[in-house]
Amino acid sequence: MSSFSSSSVSVRELPLFPLPELVLFPGRPLPLHIFEYRYRIMINTVLESDKRFGVLMWDPDSEEVAKIGCCAEILQHQRLPDDRMNVMALGQQRFRVLEYVREKPYRVGLVEWIEDEPPKRDLTAIARDVGGLLRDVVHLYGKLSGQEMDLPETLPELPRELSFWVGHTLNGVHQEQQGLLELQDTGARLERELEILTSTRNHLAARTVLKDTLSETSDS
Repeated sequence: MSSFSSSSVSVRELPLFPLPELVLFPGRPLPLHIFEYRYRIMINTVLESDKRFGVLMWDPDSEEVAKIGCCAEILQHQRLPDDRMNVMALGQQRFRVLEYVREKPYRVGLVEWIEDEPPKRDLTAIARDVGGLLRDVVHLYGKLSGQEMDLPETLPELPRELSFWVGHTLNGVHQEQQGLLELQDTGARLERELEILTSTRNHLAARTVLKDTLSETSDS
């Protein structure tokens, strides 16, 4: 996986793509169908340069665009009729928007790269707990929904990469995901994910018990 070096370029201009209720994390895939005229222009321009653009979460309720996002690098693209495109990109380095330098035909921002602070403690144990909870949640959800749900046999081993991987899986809670993306402390991100997954597991476990009880009652 390619990535930026924060030491080589700390501030740069970056084309920006606000996406409704979508938070991109480093290392995670981003499939896109590009149809809007201004973003067709943006992607064509990006393909002629370094294939990178910034993704920012846009909240349609508040109509606000986040200030912290994740850079995406285009890995594959397919041109369709009318210059539409299917694009597969990959999350790279996080950034903070310092200012907008252009608004049309698409936004371009002056951004600075952000990284997690070096951990001050061993995060192996909490990372293991987070991984275990995630497996419990997936198992319980699959049992309730009747749908087979699988996780990879091996989750990311490094705590930082695991924290991004878990953040990506928390679909449907985009504000929570945005908060996780903005944290620059791996331990704090894992701790918050531990809280979210514990609450979710307990909720699903209670629903599973209720479902089993009702099933036994109807069978008797």
